[in-house]
Amino acid sequence: MTERDLNEKQENDNLDEEKIENEESAFLESENPDKKEKELTYTEITEIFENFFTSSYETKLLEYVEELGCALIDYEELDKFDARVAELLLEKPEDIITLAETALANHPLLGDKDLKVRFKNLPESLKVEIRNIRSDHLGRFLVVDSIIKQASEVRPEIIQAVFECNVCGNRIVVAQNKDTLRKPAVCPACGNKKGFDIVERKMRDVQRIEVEELPDELGDNPQPRKIGVFLRDDLVDPKFQKKIVPGRKIRIYGILKDMPLPQAKGETKRRDIYIEANYVESIEKEFEEVELTEEDLQEIEKLAKDPDIYEKLVKSIAPSIYGYETIKLAIALQLFGGVRKVRKDGVTTRGDIHILLVGDPGAGKSQILKYVANLAPKARYVVGKSASGAGLTATVVRDEFVRGWALEAGALVLANKGIACIDELDKMGKEDRSAMHEVMEQQTVTVSKANVQATLQAQTTILGAANPKYGRFDPYASSLVEQIDLPETLLSRFDLIFPIIDRPDKERDTKLVKHILKMHEEPEETEPAIERDLFRKYISYARKHIKPKMTRQAEKMIEEFYVGLRNKYNQQGEVKAVPITTRQLEAIIRLAEASAKVRLSEKVTKRDVNRAINLVKEFMQTLGYDPETGVFDIDRIETGTTTSQRNKMMLLLKLIEDLEKRLPEGMVPVEDIIEIAKQHGMDDVEKLLARLEKMGDIYKPRHGFVKRA
Repeated sequence: MTERDLNEKQENDNLDEEKIENEESAFLESENPDKKEKELTYTEITEIFENFFTSSYETKLLEYVEELGCALIDYEELDKFDARVAELLLEKPEDIITLAETALANHPLLGDKDLKVRFKNLPESLKVEIRNIRSDHLGRFLVVDSIIKQASEVRPEIIQAVFECNVCGNRIVVAQNKDTLRKPAVCPACGNKKGFDIVERKMRDVQRIEVEELPDELGDNPQPRKIGVFLRDDLVDPKFQKKIVPGRKIRIYGILKDMPLPQAKGETKRRDIYIEANYVESIEKEFEEVELTEEDLQEIEKLAKDPDIYEKLVKSIAPSIYGYETIKLAIALQLFGGVRKVRKDGVTTRGDIHILLVGDPGAGKSQILKYVANLAPKARYVVGKSASGAGLTATVVRDEFVRGWALEAGALVLANKGIACIDELDKMGKEDRSAMHEVMEQQTVTVSKANVQATLQAQTTILGAANPKYGRFDPYASSLVEQIDLPETLLSRFDLIFPIIDRPDKERDTKLVKHILKMHEEPEETEPAIERDLFRKYISYARKHIKPKMTRQAEKMIEEFYVGLRNKYNQQGEVKAVPITTRQLEAIIRLAEASAKVRLSEKVTKRDVNRAINLVKEFMQTLGYDPETGVFDIDRIETGTTTSQRNKMMLLLKLIEDLEKRLPEGMVPVEDIIEIAKQHGMDDVEKLLARLEKMGDIYKPRHGFVKRA
């Protein structure tokens, strides 16, 4: 090293010493009208932390280290011990955390452990929404409530590397605090500027997650904002990773930092921002976190005791949409929901009530869905035409940070323990609709793509809307399956399906016109019977605290209805139709439990059961009634083939079999089948033959002839 180099090095060392001395002697100076008072130095802050760790906070500190593997500090406890240090933490978080870790290394019981200092319970003033984060927040502590949208895999990174000079063998330690690997510029021993090899390295684990705003806090903003968050060291510990699942609500305590946006050449002046997490805690709740005052509780109890509460609920669901009282009552009960049961063998029974609205265009389905999405405490509104299966459930995406795969949650996972309003359900692709099957019954989303295998929770209530294939809905012309472009397996998972039919009716049309005109003239008159914020608190309180159970009288009433209806049309051992199945039975139980929740009652009474039965009967009378036989037939909804149609199809197959035996080639003319079938009282033979062909029971070897498959 030349004399000039040595002089420059000595000069730089002197400047560094002067800088450290200045920082240490005046870490924080407060301007005072009377005097300029020197505040705490680095050494004094370290000593304060040492006293804090070995005195008032030692018991809790040791518990946190044992349980979490880190030194978790409650900010309020630190503030009580020394308000000056607590204030400095908010102003210079990185410096103070470094000093706290230095003090922790001097602890007699923890000095041999490499522990990180974490902080929780920071002041409410630090809480900021993602959309409101600005450059002023850089370098400052933030508290952000969010929901995990995407999580990368955990990968190691180098934080310190030891390089060996290829010329003289000298070893140089370089701290790695940037995204790219830093190598020595020159060997201080021999002046070599090329040829350095890594011989030692210190590693730590890192994970990048992407979080977005909570659906509860979106308000009128349609698009939730996102931000990246980095988790390091003990925050990616396997025990801690149970919290880091897409769809989980978390509170992040971290420091806002920036990095250059990537570009081909040079470094851009524009920056990207991210949060360096100091601590993360789960804030997962069944419904939104609501602050209930004594006045709120009194109002909720008053509503629950109101004898007209169910009528008020109906008037509070989309009041600008005229009529549909039965549908609105069902949606109100859907918002309250039934009771989820988890049995000892691990089998769960969902408490969420799924409802599908099917009807003519312009009947108000979309408006009802949007109103519910804005009313429900935790809701997502999705349009089927623009939704993919991955966007609804979950998918695996390429992660640029670790150059691997990351799990990204869809709308149904993000609405976990809330409600998803899916409009134009019939416009979704077949593969996308099939992704909903698992969510609706098992209430999970299983992903097995690339090298990611995961099961996410999706305890989501679904309110769907669909249009008929042929423009308008006819409840008697054909089955529900034939009129809606939805598979019967998906239809059968809805607890209630309501048709919205636009039929000319002078009396109803007159009332509808008057209602619309009044709504235009006096829009303020369409206010709901229950104020929206109170309604949200009412729903949240009931779902969180009320878990009603069946009384013996209620159970007996359900038993009599179910057994009686199943055996009403079936006599002398002959099964004519299956009017109701266990799916409708469970729907009645869920609706009855929801009805009890409305009254904040811990018991399901006969009145609750009667209300539930009436809703199920309304749905069955419209869609499950077979006009050909005059009986209820649930297969008309769930399979699209009624019992009477199935019997006719079996008879047709027998006729074709008999005719095949008489003909030399085994091919049966369609005209002969139609003629013989009419003698057995069948008029819709061509339609039945088309169905048999679609099911694969017969095929057409040539035009005008059929043959059994």
